[in-house]
Amino acid sequence: QVQLVESGGGLVQAGGSLRLSCAASGSILRITSMGWYRQAPGKQRELVATITTGGRTNYADSVKGRFTISRDNAKNTANLQMNSLKPEDTAVYYCQLEERPRVYWGQGTQVTVSS
Repeated sequence: QVQLVESGGGLVQAGGSLRLSCAASGSILRITSMGWYRQAPGKQRELVATITTGGRTNYADSVKGRFTISRDNAKNTANLQMNSLKPEDTAVYYCQLEERPRVYWGQGTQVTVSS
């Protein structure tokens, strides 16, 4: 089993920044990718950003240029630097780890951006 622990969420004013961190532990064999997803009230969970072990990144159009995902492969951690935050970024952010064919999720961390 793999456990994911997120940290770094909180309340910030529009235009501000937050940094989310995700630490993976447990029986990790070979990570394919790690990423961040988010779910706002009444909406489906959506991709924010992912990064493969090789460093290839993928971002949602809505966060390109504002968010940056990074990984430390040796420590099995993934971070999401969020700048120029907007009220529409308000959501619960979930860390995801893909170890094909398995996918693991963290418990989520709340990000609230006030206008």
